[in-house]
Amino acid sequence: MSKKSIRIASGQGFWGDLLTAPLAQVSKGQVDYIMLDYLAEVTMSILQKQKNKNPELGYAKDLVQTCEEVLPYLMEKNIKLITNGGGESGEPIADVKDKLLSANVYLGAGPVVEALKHGAHIIITGRTTDTGLTLAPMIYEFGWSMDDWDKISAGTVAGHINECGAQASGGNFLGDWKSMPDMANVGFPIIEAYPDGSFIVTKHEGTGGAVTRETVSEQLLYEIGNPEEYITPDCVADFTSIHLEDLGNNQVKVFGITGNPATPFFKLSASYADGYVAFSTLTYSYPDAYEKAQAADRILRKRMENLGLEFDEIRTEFIGMNACYGPLAKPIEPNEVMMRIGVRSRNYSAVERFGKEIAPLILTGPPSVTGFSGGRPKPSEVVAYFPALISKSVIKPTVIVEEV
Repeated sequence: MSKKSIRIASGQGFWGDLLTAPLAQVSKGQVDYIMLDYLAEVTMSILQKQKNKNPELGYAKDLVQTCEEVLPYLMEKNIKLITNGGGESGEPIADVKDKLLSANVYLGAGPVVEALKHGAHIIITGRTTDTGLTLAPMIYEFGWSMDDWDKISAGTVAGHINECGAQASGGNFLGDWKSMPDMANVGFPIIEAYPDGSFIVTKHEGTGGAVTRETVSEQLLYEIGNPEEYITPDCVADFTSIHLEDLGNNQVKVFGITGNPATPFFKLSASYADGYVAFSTLTYSYPDAYEKAQAADRILRKRMENLGLEFDEIRTEFIGMNACYGPLAKPIEPNEVMMRIGVRSRNYSAVERFGKEIAPLILTGPPSVTGFSGGRPKPSEVVAYFPALISKSVIKPTVIVEEV
């Protein structure tokens, strides 16, 4: 017999999120599940670089400490944990190792549902979709069919709201962010889901931030393309069908969601070695801070040209002036401007030599300069990202259940 409702807590929205959030979610109130979403495309590249240095790595290392902290509550309250923190801990791809560093298929909720059916309490996956971590408990607990596209789409929308942690409960909020209460103690969102596919977004009482129609709406718009076709391995959800009702007291009801059949493809995320990069910064102060920073950029570029250094890309940003708005930035007279310059090349020596040209600018370039610290910038390996589609028919997910 399926449950009348379940509560699925978001505990992490990315690798590097608030470390205290998972413990708060399982200790400050009742939840049935906690999902920890660690992975993004850039995270997969970082994990692959770590695994290149140490084959035993490649996973979200914060997960170990988090599990130690929350495990007593999981056992006491019968809470189940689902996370994609396994990251790059798959099998090596020896046949194409010289060309490709890794290839990860974005799996959906299906394998997680299978693990739950086998009685698993802690489920650690690789590149499972963010939405699948929340959708899977709903399928399992309510007995939904994998081809009930409206309900699967509803669970997918719930997962989309839950996936970025406190971004749905007041964090990174573009509305009246100044009045958002007690953000130092922000509460992460919780999905209270029902068998008909409707759900309520809420958070624990006594925590900071807020769950409102506005905060949930902003999260719904995060990283989507065509709102009528939000494509996941599990379905194609129609975000234009979403209805929101603000119930007050940090509760927003989400209902009326429809969707369409899943595509026959998985998304594949591949990474490959693509040269080296290095970055450095220098800060120039008033007066004429921007002009000084621009002059330093011109001088540095000319010196690298005179040295015969060739790069695939040279990029300069003037932080405090136009780093965010580029050519649309309004002219101002700033107190200081930070010149941030980076180079990229497949030639390690060229990138390394770039790092030796920064410090000389202090005494051989424009005046009023500060901010040089940390020594010469060193080349860092570029792990590039390449997306593709692969037929689901050639991918066979494996679920391994172990008792500890």
